[in-house]
Amino acid sequence: MEKQGLDTLADRIAGLILEAKRVVVFTGAGVSTESGLPDFRSPGGIWDRFNPADFTYQKFIQDPKTRKLWWQLFRERGLSTEIKPNPAHYAIAELEQLGKLDSVITQNIDNLHQKAGVPDEKVFELHGDIKWTVCLNCGQRYPFEQVKIKLDEGEEVPTCEVCGGILKPTIIFFGEPLPEGVFEIATSHACHADLLIIVGSTLVIYPAADIPVQAVNSGAKLVIINLSPTPLDHKASVLVRAKAGETMSKVIERVREKLSS
Repeated sequence: MEKQGLDTLADRIAGLILEAKRVVVFTGAGVSTESGLPDFRSPGGIWDRFNPADFTYQKFIQDPKTRKLWWQLFRERGLSTEIKPNPAHYAIAELEQLGKLDSVITQNIDNLHQKAGVPDEKVFELHGDIKWTVCLNCGQRYPFEQVKIKLDEGEEVPTCEVCGGILKPTIIFFGEPLPEGVFEIATSHACHADLLIIVGSTLVIYPAADIPVQAVNSGAKLVIINLSPTPLDHKASVLVRAKAGETMSKVIERVREKLSS
């Protein structure tokens, strides 16, 4: 995309933000990858090397080999406190500081929106988060960083220090229900929005992808910022094929300019 084209589109998005009373941002893996986290589904991503069918919740519970694969994946994916927010996260957080952000609905598990400054109560994590690991037997919770130390020391399948039970990160696995109440609350926020901004999501993973559909059907205007096509492109008031950080930085710059003029 040419620079002038992106500038013009960013200006249009800024105008929609300032016109709206309730702005909801919906984010996917295309935001996290710009912080250095590898994607699961894109070419060269995690699922090019692993079979998703081997990573269901049921197999994790039943098969020690599957648990070993999961923990191997966590080590390789590099999820840690060292991962930092990128310009897209900070631009979204600035919408909050300017009083224009109702909430963030995210498919990501990395806690980077909160690290960038969005209040925890305004972030709805559809697929859970990586902050904690829980024992499925006794319920004991451990910070993920505490478990990661064990992984870094060579432990292949960490277990509960209290009862020896199975440890599972508090993210949603294939075949596992979404966090109780989160999907419903997030959907309600989206359906009451004047403007829904999609950033870095292909909108093909359900049930999360149903939220933008419901928002549009409820009357929300739609902005899509994503490098590849999505099923809702034809519904977008503004469609941007560019990186999340570059685009959102330009958008927030235009918002500031319009507010000061």
